[in-house]
Amino acid sequence: MRLIDELEWRGLLNQVTHPELGGQLETERFTFYCGFDPSAESLHIGNLVPIMGMMHFQRRGHKPVVLVGGGTGLIGDPSGKTEERKLQTLDDIERNLAGIRAQLGKMLAFEGENAAIMVNNADWLRELRLLDFLRDFGKHFSVNVMLARESVRARLQDRDHGISYTEFTYSLLQAYDFLHLHDTFGCRLQLGGSDQWGNIVAGMDLTRRLRQSETFGLTFPLVTKSDGAKFGKSEEGNVWLDPKRTSPYKFYQFWINQADGDVPRLLRYFTFLPQEEIEALEHELSAAPEKRAAHRKLAEEVTAMIHGKEQLANAVKASQAMFGGDLSGLDDATLEDIFSEMPSTSFPRETLASGKPLVDVLVESGVFASKGEARRMIKSGGVYLNNARVAEDATLTPDSLSSERIAVVRKGKKNYHLLKFEE
Repeated sequence: MRLIDELEWRGLLNQVTHPELGGQLETERFTFYCGFDPSAESLHIGNLVPIMGMMHFQRRGHKPVVLVGGGTGLIGDPSGKTEERKLQTLDDIERNLAGIRAQLGKMLAFEGENAAIMVNNADWLRELRLLDFLRDFGKHFSVNVMLARESVRARLQDRDHGISYTEFTYSLLQAYDFLHLHDTFGCRLQLGGSDQWGNIVAGMDLTRRLRQSETFGLTFPLVTKSDGAKFGKSEEGNVWLDPKRTSPYKFYQFWINQADGDVPRLLRYFTFLPQEEIEALEHELSAAPEKRAAHRKLAEEVTAMIHGKEQLANAVKASQAMFGGDLSGLDDATLEDIFSEMPSTSFPRETLASGKPLVDVLVESGVFASKGEARRMIKSGGVYLNNARVAEDATLTPDSLSSERIAVVRKGKKNYHLLKFEE
């Protein structure tokens, strides 16, 4: 299957500037680029579509240039925004660049024959002189065309926010990026989200006018859920690629909890599974949705790609813990992550050394209203400590801990309570 056909089958192809690009991608090797806005120290899953696109291109032998917008990040892209972005400081951007570089290094190959290159457009944009830029480049941009772009037009119609001159000039700087990368690396193709179409075309036009060179553009779609809502956020907000912002466990849970109607599309977008395997998973999902095999495969593939196989194994084990699985090996942070919505009670660490009866602790923590109720439930086999049934005469000792300072009590099938023993 040709690269362009695979992108189309996977639903990753939105627009392409030249119909003949599909054929050229099979017979020529392109240097291409895609830009990322350093608005935070971490990328989030909303960035995954262009990243997946770049990975598909690199796997077919094309050379990626990853542009991190340290310069344009000082301005702010109006595309897809209803109000002006908060302008960042140079220190903010440098810190964000370091985080983004580390994350992209896990997904793109920066060594080998078609090794990826990472650049920061602040390196050339901050050297521009205003009068020279306006004279040499600004005269090639039509204000009429710029006003007609959706990202600008929508903001002009918004009386509450409008658009500043700063943001209005963003497309000129992005167009200059394409020209600079064309001159420096022989870059002939820009990739981006569907909201970047106007900026991409502006860069192509500038390169054609000044270098008489043919360049190309390709955009990816905006991913939405089956209910029409924008994809990429959980109830807590953005789902980040940085494990310190979104833990591997919560990352895994985000994917496994996707709606049945979204999973086949997400398997196409965010995995490299072949067509036959995805279609088989889709068939199984239709025939036996309760097995959730497609959901698990989606969560496993994306979590392993972003966090690695070891963190995937931990996330799977943590997920099983909610259903009576083995808790051994899970640390305090993971247990608190898994049971973040469950009640907890703290006790002094010396409670463990005194061999206090578990029944007393269960009443003091509010798991049961009385010792009699606790004993009856224990006798019937309905009380668990770290997912193991407890005896009526059970006491708390240091061996009662599941992790360094936490023991997990379960009453019945899914009523959990954390016991935390603090120094």
